Amino acid sequence: MLFGPFLSLAAGTFESQASVIDVVLGFGTGIMAPLAFAVFMFIAVLPLTRALLLIYALGPLLFERAARPGAQTALRWAFRLKPWAMSEIFMVGVAVALVKLAGMARIEMGPAFWAFSALVIVNALQNSFMCRNTLWTAISTRAR
Repeated sequence: MLFGPFLSLAAGTFESQASVIDVVLGFGTGIMAPLAFAVFMFIAVLPLTRALLLIYALGPLLFERAARPGAQTALRWAFRLKPWAMSEIFMVGVAVALVKLAGMARIEMGPAFWAFSALVIVNALQNSFMCRNTLWTAISTRAR
């Protein structure tokens, strides 16, 4: 998803294709390097870390097994990372750019775009259906 084709632009004889990593590396020189690091962290690393923490903490509960050691800590960190995992903000920025460029160039969305869109939708559904109190109760009652 990070290295696959995200968007392709074509205007006249100019053609360009970019992946998510290309977008991040576009800021990667000089004084903008910290921005590249922050963008990569907010749109890729933190959402992935949060998803892995949730799987670690809640996975055994799905199969009616005892919670893993450190599940409460993992769940606590997953909730702390929620405001910082900004893949959906990245997609809003992409949508704004697409609206602005639609009249000037031919735009094609690549597989990484659709995968990222699916990730944002799954993340939004997960956030809307997840009750913190229920999760804390489930982990507390199944702790080893």
